[in-house]
Amino acid sequence: MPTDPTAKKLEGVLGGRTAAAFKRAFGVVTVGDFLEHYPRRYARRGELTALNRIPVGESVTIVAEVLDVRERTMKARRGSILEVRITDGQGILALTFFNQAWRSKELAPGVRGIFAGKVGEYKGVLQLAHPDYELFEATEQSTSAARTWAMTPIPIYPATASVASWQVAKAMAVVLDGLEPLPDPIPDEVRSRENLLSYGEAIELIHRPKTDADAHVARDTLRHREAFLLQAALLQQRQIARFEETTPRTPAEGGLLERFDTSLPFTLTGDQQLVGAEIARDLGEPVPMNRLVQGEVGSGKTLVALRAMLTVAESGGQSALLAPTEVLAGQHLRSIVKSLGPDLAASLMPTLLTGQMPVAERRRAMLRIVSGQAKIVIGTHALLGESVTFYDLGLVVVDEQHRFGVEQRETLRQKGRQPPHVLVLTATPIPRTVAMTVFGDLDVSTIRELPAGRAGIETFVVGLVDHPGWIHRAWARVSEEVAAGRQAFVVCPAIDVGEPEDDGEPPVDDEPAPPQGAPERPRATVVGTLAELSAIEATRSLRLAALHGRMPSDEKDAIMRQFAAGGIDILVATTVIEVGVDVPNAAAMVVLDADRFGVSQLHQLRGRVGRGALPGLCLLVTAAEPGSIARERVDAVAATLDGFELAQVDLELRQEGDVLGSAQSGGRSSLKLLRVAHDGDLISLARAEAAAVLEEDPALSDHPVLRAALEQRVDAFARAALSKN
Repeated sequence: MPTDPTAKKLEGVLGGRTAAAFKRAFGVVTVGDFLEHYPRRYARRGELTALNRIPVGESVTIVAEVLDVRERTMKARRGSILEVRITDGQGILALTFFNQAWRSKELAPGVRGIFAGKVGEYKGVLQLAHPDYELFEATEQSTSAARTWAMTPIPIYPATASVASWQVAKAMAVVLDGLEPLPDPIPDEVRSRENLLSYGEAIELIHRPKTDADAHVARDTLRHREAFLLQAALLQQRQIARFEETTPRTPAEGGLLERFDTSLPFTLTGDQQLVGAEIARDLGEPVPMNRLVQGEVGSGKTLVALRAMLTVAESGGQSALLAPTEVLAGQHLRSIVKSLGPDLAASLMPTLLTGQMPVAERRRAMLRIVSGQAKIVIGTHALLGESVTFYDLGLVVVDEQHRFGVEQRETLRQKGRQPPHVLVLTATPIPRTVAMTVFGDLDVSTIRELPAGRAGIETFVVGLVDHPGWIHRAWARVSEEVAAGRQAFVVCPAIDVGEPEDDGEPPVDDEPAPPQGAPERPRATVVGTLAELSAIEATRSLRLAALHGRMPSDEKDAIMRQFAAGGIDILVATTVIEVGVDVPNAAAMVVLDADRFGVSQLHQLRGRVGRGALPGLCLLVTAAEPGSIARERVDAVAATLDGFELAQVDLELRQEGDVLGSAQSGGRSSLKLLRVAHDGDLISLARAEAAAVLEEDPALSDHPVLRAALEQRVDAFARAALSKN
């Protein structure tokens, strides 16, 4: 098969200097990478941009007309300033050039062009200092030709301060002019049935359209191609996993699982029984299980996973539970030991392994693991270390999978002598299209039903913009809960000024930047809040403590034990308590700067209260303006306790990159045009098309271009870029 021209290094086409600049700016290395640097929009030579709506502090690319030009001498030092005003007929933007009077010859009044730079403000006037620009050439052709020239779409590319949009366009023209025919991985029958362009035609028209319709049809083709290749890759991965062999794991009559089930003081919910049956069926097969269990906060996913661990232990196998934080790992150990009871716990020897354990304790733990004594191993990233060896790893359980990348899951999986079964847990409900896009290689089970006896949670928004005094009532309300014998969490987005939380999800902050010169709203911090609560009348007499990710492991563990035992009234913490922490007496939560967190994060945090018979109270404190996206997030969480409904709201509110997140490996999301919030039908169609091709031709022998595309484009790192929801 001829060499794919998209695999060529960009430096061989554009030269090393230009290619290096593009790599620094956009991360592109090959011709294929560069061709997928698609225009973000299109402008026209006859179009003017609304200058009264451009944001201060951001880099912009605009189409405008020169209004007037003047040169003045600088007062403080030698030289001159050339001031050019451009307009759209409504707003005015100033361009300033220092000691470049010669530009007045080309920037004459009435000339139009594209201008790019970072928007600043000087004496109340918006300006671009030393902007890049490209002026439109006047045409002497016929009126018809001039109209065509004026209305031809101009691609506006994602750009940086060092690489302007038209520089990308000029380089793209060089690449396209020398491009050899592009092989098309989409099967002919699919392309014909869906009326798609060839790959080469679509690439040409998205970068050099003659009409709006050209760009539209090109985007449709490339979006379909992206969906098809992604689904083909995920289905192929699933297919490959089916060819692996492993040890079937089945429970024995009267064995560990039966003894455990008999000892339970409650009945499993219907969803727990159903999902448990699906897992048991998978474990009994000679091929590895690859299953995702998604469920509401507090729905009992860990119990379902524990029953799977007992099934594996029946045949002498070990299970490894990977948790994202030491607090959660310690909580899991205590919860599992308590659930098993003394006899089963002594038999299975649940063992904890974390990075901050004392050396002697760590050695003992590793000896239990390598010898096979520990049938259940709970740990953090420390489990991934090269020195950690299992006797017979039969099951990998990844808790809160959105904290881990595919590569990390695979690292742990490789520690089995045979491929272990894999069970992935998430308390972040996943919309159907995201599940297909991100977890298309996994079977998905869902637990919606909550255990009986939960008293529920009431959630209220404490809006400080309109009611700044409400924060005092919030603290009074917390003190009332403590007076009634209950405990409370207070959650902050940062540890201290200038120190964000280091082992939780980074807070979301998509509010527009404050006007230039205006102070940025400070984040609430654990240190500052603890000091405030120690000083105000409502809470100063209460037992207060702090918890965050930078504390030593033993200190974090001691504080959580003390809180769980009722020795602390109010725990001021970061998102380190977001998942897994289970203190039934904790009935109240105050989330400060709630607008700085995502929807799923707020839902997770809220799930730490109302876990027992006591009703839960959650106060979401926010200074976000009513009507802003950040405020909409907070209002959405307060409006419902349904995590699946919130997942869909989250998908619609957040930007695409936020929905899919970034890979733990440091890669970038490979989605270019596909939008899971809007392209659900296309993703479903592409999945069905890819499944049909793979079913008829599993080895893709009759589809060599498709096979080569999957081998080239979808490796472990590319898939890891889709691994975080």
